[in-house]
Amino acid sequence: MQTKLQSIKSGGMLTGVLKWAGAIAVPIAVFAVFLLCQGVNPIETYANMITSTFGNSYGRGEVIIKSAPFILIAAATCLSSKAGLVNVGGEGQFALGALFSTAAAMFLVKDAPAVIGIAVMALAGIAGGMIWGGIAVGLKVKANMNETITTVILNYIAYELVSFMVYGPLKDPDSFNWPQTPEISEQLQLPSIVSGVNAGIIIAVIFAVAVWYVTKKTRWGYKLKVIGSNPLAAVHAGYNVGKTQVIAMLISGGMSGLAGMLEIAGVEMRLRQTTGSNYGYLGFLAAWMAWNNPLAAIITAFIMGFLFISGNVLEMSSGLPSSTVRILMSIVLLAILWKGKGDKK
Repeated sequence: MQTKLQSIKSGGMLTGVLKWAGAIAVPIAVFAVFLLCQGVNPIETYANMITSTFGNSYGRGEVIIKSAPFILIAAATCLSSKAGLVNVGGEGQFALGALFSTAAAMFLVKDAPAVIGIAVMALAGIAGGMIWGGIAVGLKVKANMNETITTVILNYIAYELVSFMVYGPLKDPDSFNWPQTPEISEQLQLPSIVSGVNAGIIIAVIFAVAVWYVTKKTRWGYKLKVIGSNPLAAVHAGYNVGKTQVIAMLISGGMSGLAGMLEIAGVEMRLRQTTGSNYGYLGFLAAWMAWNNPLAAIITAFIMGFLFISGNVLEMSSGLPSSTVRILMSIVLLAILWKGKGDKK
């Protein structure tokens, strides 16, 4: 009997491995056909993407750096989803976090010591993201407006607000008319943990693990699960659904805002009109690919980071635009969602 159970368990594990292999292999094969149609050798292209990205310390460092904001935004998306909220607003919350932290660096802590200055920038970034997330959840709770729609709209408003600030009040007078702010002070820049990699990745992973722990191991996490799966049952159980969703969205927005701060303090050192463009959407995709599991989102965020960086390699090796890699991202997402749907049957 025990042998039979072990055989069934082994067969189930093998089936799971095969499903994941298929979810990875199918997108690669489909994208290879696309490359062939464009007159590009897919084997050489894939080899160049891997070797140029992981074959040297600079490439590996770039993947890690790009993955940090994706991890934070993905974890933030996972948290809000547990409360039954579809938060597509990571893009706008990231932008407001970048804007607020840059303003803090310029006007509040320009000459402050590193520890105080970076802490104030982080708090300012979190505040910016919380304000933007708070607007969306406030509209949902008070006016019953769909948060998916409002967060997308707020993304566009955030982009225009950042554009206004870098073209106007925050514009660097020595930028030769480029829409960007002055560079933040050197002591406000995140320290490196290894060559080319800053401390942002550690912060991002800590927050992702914290989200997993809170949602899986605490009473509040259980409350989120009940509200997310059945709001009506949560009301009958005596839970304050609106209050809990507000708290979850504020925390989610704050995490995305912190991602914006990390981008300013660890990568760009100044705010530009295009700072973190599409990062929010890629973080959202990473969360979906992980089925809103914060720990799995760390892996999918690294995949997004790899694909983001390898897009430049794709452009140089094949002549195709770097944005072509987004086609592969979309196919990978669809395949993983298909795999997940099959698991639920």
